[in-house]
Amino acid sequence: MLTIWIIVAIFGGGALLYLLLDRTLSAPRFHGPATDHFDGRRFRNQEPPGRKGFFDFLRWQLTSRRGEWSDWTDSEPGGSPPERVNGNQLRVTFINHATVLIQTESLNLLTDPIWSERASPIKWAGPKRHRRPGLRFEDLPPIDVVLISHNHYDHLDVQTITRLRNQHNPHFVTGLGTSALLRRYGVSDVMEMDWWNTEKVSDHVDISCVPAKHFSGRGLTDADRTLWCGYVVQTSTGNIYFAGDTGMGNHFKQIKGRFKRFRLMLLPIGAYLPRWFMHPVHISPTEAVEIHHMFQPNVSVAIHFGTFALGDDGEVEPVLKLREALQNAENTANFWVLDHGEGRDVP
Repeated sequence: MLTIWIIVAIFGGGALLYLLLDRTLSAPRFHGPATDHFDGRRFRNQEPPGRKGFFDFLRWQLTSRRGEWSDWTDSEPGGSPPERVNGNQLRVTFINHATVLIQTESLNLLTDPIWSERASPIKWAGPKRHRRPGLRFEDLPPIDVVLISHNHYDHLDVQTITRLRNQHNPHFVTGLGTSALLRRYGVSDVMEMDWWNTEKVSDHVDISCVPAKHFSGRGLTDADRTLWCGYVVQTSTGNIYFAGDTGMGNHFKQIKGRFKRFRLMLLPIGAYLPRWFMHPVHISPTEAVEIHHMFQPNVSVAIHFGTFALGDDGEVEPVLKLREALQNAENTANFWVLDHGEGRDVP
């Protein structure tokens, strides 16, 4: 009888721990009418294949061949950006990972900001930085708008969001369902958008939420319960595309068909290996070059590399593969790889 009670206690304690972890980590779920990419409970991509499952993840972990990363890459932060960029000027500053400062039309926009040491819900474990942010947080200009592509920890960092709310009080733009998580941490100025929705954020700038091929989730049971997306920033001086996280898909042709020529595209190139596991949710450097060739923007900028070791690709491997792909392709001028913290004016 004692053995039975011990077994019951173990399973009961495990169940309680599971519920506590789920309640602590998981994001609030979106509730709304069903659409072509939402079944009333979970969001889905426009086309298969979808993301890999738990057993695929275990297979990857057991067979992983991690690329080479230095323990720490030391570099000085970039210089302070201008406070504002006016007229037809457009300036882009790569901070690192998917965090980019976009300045145009007297508006300062920040994408998927993370200044924390780890992309994780806990401070002592999870993916850790291999280099500091390219800009010091205190050197940021006044931030007006923050674009959040989805709720993964390397793209929605609560500590950074809280600092931005306290020191800049920007307007936050997210996909459906993510505002509930932000409000949990005191963010009230937040606008949720569905794919293809467009909202005005200033007299001269509109923002459109566009499809991506990815997934969402922060905990144990909230997979795909909030929307993932990219954004098109529409200005009088040209369109800007922020892809967020995405695999290759028909959504690129759809975006190209709906919007005029792009002046700037921010395209991820990292966390792409192993391809059998990552290809549904992360484009490769070669695919980034294909997208650049498809859109023919004035400039593309590589993002999502060299900061957090999230795939089997190494610290510099995405950049080397990108440069190799650029050498083997035609009409691929103006695909920039900026140093961490480097800012440039976009022609």
